[in-house]
Amino acid sequence: MPELPEVETVRRGLEPVMLGAALVKVEQRRADLRFPFPERFAERLAGRVVAGLGRRAKYLLVDLDDGEVLVMHLGMSGRFLIEMNGSGVTPGSYHQDAGQDRRHDHVVFHLSSGATVTYNDTRRFGFMVLVPRTELGVHPLMAKLGIEPLGNELDADRLAQLMAGRAAPLKAALMDQRLIAGLGNIYVCEALHRARLSPTRRAGSLATATGRPTEGARRLAIAIREVLAEAVAAGGSTLRDYAQPNGSLGYFQHGFRVYDREHAPCPTPNCRGTITRLVQAGRSTFYCRSCQR
Repeated sequence: MPELPEVETVRRGLEPVMLGAALVKVEQRRADLRFPFPERFAERLAGRVVAGLGRRAKYLLVDLDDGEVLVMHLGMSGRFLIEMNGSGVTPGSYHQDAGQDRRHDHVVFHLSSGATVTYNDTRRFGFMVLVPRTELGVHPLMAKLGIEPLGNELDADRLAQLMAGRAAPLKAALMDQRLIAGLGNIYVCEALHRARLSPTRRAGSLATATGRPTEGARRLAIAIREVLAEAVAAGGSTLRDYAQPNGSLGYFQHGFRVYDREHAPCPTPNCRGTITRLVQAGRSTFYCRSCQR
């Protein structure tokens, strides 16, 4: 499933094409994805102008000029393809064949610029809903989301505040979307390794008895922001089905320090450990027992 950097990469790829454009026509080629489409979905979108393109956690938010927001989730295999003026050209560098099966093109947005943006989803775990902007914050999809890890809210003090008193393993707490929205398995593993913190340690250990951040909390806050920023800059990670809107594949996986590197030497300087895999809450965790404490 695409994680926050992949979704942010998709947002940045779509923004130059969609922002300020009118949705001249919307083709809805099936009744549902993971959930049924909203009533009169294509009709309600037709003629609307895209006033903004944002992201909240792993959700894409398309602000429309009538006050509604098109909320989109990519699910396991959702992706967008941008085509300009029917030429089939897919703009962007690092282009590779993403293997997109056009039989799974479920929604096509025809823009006033002459471009088309096609949503393709082989497994159909993605979804699209329309929500009034005034109700977005209380909508069930958004109401319980935590802070944004790429925003200014995440620092050592806030991290200590969120983790204080929690007995859950640190990795589990970091992936709790009610605390920090958008952090997923891959980048939590990577950030914990950079911060030299064990995924199994108690989450509450990031705060002192007085609630102040420990040195580990300071390292982790920096590591989370750095690893996410680097992944966004690199275009995200290509794992199974993910591809950028221009059809190119993400390549941050070439910079993974621990994820999916079981038995490999630990890349931490002067560490003689090897990368270990364990299962936490049904998900693979990769870390070094020697340098992550």
